[in-house]
Amino acid sequence: MVSEKNLRGVLRSEVDRSLSKDNIIIVDSLNSIKGYRYELWCLARAAGIRHCVLYCDVEEAHCRKWNIERMEKDGISYNDGIFEDLVRRFERPDSRNRWDSPLFELWPFKDGIDKSSSAIVDLVSYITKKVDSKTRDVKILQPTIATQSARFSEANSLYEMDRATQEVTSAIVEAQSLAMGGPVTGLSISHDLPIINISRSVGLPELRRLRKTFIKLTGQSSLSGPPPPSDADSAKRMFIDYLNREIGSG
Repeated sequence: MVSEKNLRGVLRSEVDRSLSKDNIIIVDSLNSIKGYRYELWCLARAAGIRHCVLYCDVEEAHCRKWNIERMEKDGISYNDGIFEDLVRRFERPDSRNRWDSPLFELWPFKDGIDKSSSAIVDLVSYITKKVDSKTRDVKILQPTIATQSARFSEANSLYEMDRATQEVTSAIVEAQSLAMGGPVTGLSISHDLPIINISRSVGLPELRRLRKTFIKLTGQSSLSGPPPPSDADSAKRMFIDYLNREIGSG
């Protein structure tokens, strides 16, 4: 559940960062929770663009068959517990909800799926059709005062920090592996960032704890001081400085 929640947060941040009137964004994920679809709809509204939902209506038995075939073919599938949980929590899109509208539906086991499917043709037409003041069949969502905000929201800042600190951690783990577990000194990730100097070998569990503590401390300091970094380089610089203070060689 925690991993699923974190993944939805990453996807939401990526969508938010990518939205513009010139891009077509396809969120190819389960999107099975109506509250999450509402959040995505709110992002589209804040950006002042059009939005729609494509729903593949597949019976549970067929989904089970696909899941088994995926294991046989690729060796990867949902285990029984996760599969049952996904089925139980699935919330079917409803065109009466503004965040599920317009709703385009596919029935793969009845009609098949190809680029000529009527739902796909209609969806592509809806997304790409040029609109003007006389257009009535395409709805451009209009941002409200409440949804107009800076592109880098708090969620984006936290996402940037999470991704940046993970990159630093991965670089240290790789450097230690090349050094046969020895200390990491003089490690440069980028010429614009501080040098990493760690006086001893640091295991991945400890690096994870330091990373978690850093993110927590940075979030707490933003309540009374500057906000968390909104770009990757700033987050990396702060995290490297933190590591050099905590476990550095001076």
